[in-house]
Amino acid sequence: MEKLLDTYRQPPLHPFWVIVGKEMSDHVRSWRFIILLSLILLTCFGSLYTALNNIGLSSKTNGTGSGFFFLQLFTATDGTLPSFIVFINFLGPLLGITMGFDAVNSELNRGTLSRILAQPVHRDYILNGKFVASLLVVGILFFSLTFLVTGLGLIFIGVPPTASEFLRILSFTLLSILYVAFWLNLSILFSVRFRQPATSALMAIAVWLFLTIFYPIIIKLVARALAPDQGPIPMPDGDSDDFRHTVLNLLRFAPSQLFSDATTTLLMPSIRSLGPLTMEQVAGAIPNPLPLGESVLIVWPQLTGLIAATILCFAFSYFSFMRKEIRSR
Repeated sequence: MEKLLDTYRQPPLHPFWVIVGKEMSDHVRSWRFIILLSLILLTCFGSLYTALNNIGLSSKTNGTGSGFFFLQLFTATDGTLPSFIVFINFLGPLLGITMGFDAVNSELNRGTLSRILAQPVHRDYILNGKFVASLLVVGILFFSLTFLVTGLGLIFIGVPPTASEFLRILSFTLLSILYVAFWLNLSILFSVRFRQPATSALMAIAVWLFLTIFYPIIIKLVARALAPDQGPIPMPDGDSDDFRHTVLNLLRFAPSQLFSDATTTLLMPSIRSLGPLTMEQVAGAIPNPLPLGESVLIVWPQLTGLIAATILCFAFSYFSFMRKEIRSR
């Protein structure tokens, strides 16, 4: 009897964590999340199958394989299907947009947001709780997929991953969560700014399509038109290298390019630079894989760029939500 009374005497759960638990339950039970999860699992198993076939072929042709077998599970492909990191680069934004495009405006249209705020709940708890709940769901999903791919690779390959490979895979998982968090914050921002969920979803998809597909095409077309003329008197190497660096820096305004550069460097230790190399830099270089610390230093600008973009989107959505008039129509 005393134990039963002690359970009733426990303090109530904090309102913030109540909102987080409710949002996580809604995400997991929604049909759109289940459909997108099924699509991600299918692409994951497809890329794993092609990676295992490619590793087997390389082992037969080379006799010993090319090393870093577990990293090849995420990067190897035989041309029929893209690699695992390409699927994450494509489906990650869709996951973030799906989980955030109606985070605020749907409850505003139903009138439930004003009822929640009528209770002793701080306004910022709602937005922070929705973001934390979605991020926890994404984190659990990505860590589960990573360990699933690693476990199946351990079964089929029969060789355990090294400590360096395991740390690189964990770094890739954290980077994937950060990449999805950017698109999640962007979709939440549109959910705060626009009243209709369809409008916010279309705006988020339009931004994703522009930054992923059309923006690189525009930059490459402009770069081709403004490229230094290699006529009878070729341009000096310094001017050509500066032009290529400028084009690469413009391409890196797209989050997909930042994610692609960072993941490729983390999962391929042989990559020593993300920019064009001169003959002076290549001369005398030893073709050995880089340690994880040096790979992180190479992609540090990409990491800080994604973090800054994520924080900026969250700050705009937070500012807009705190000043928004909550009144159902």
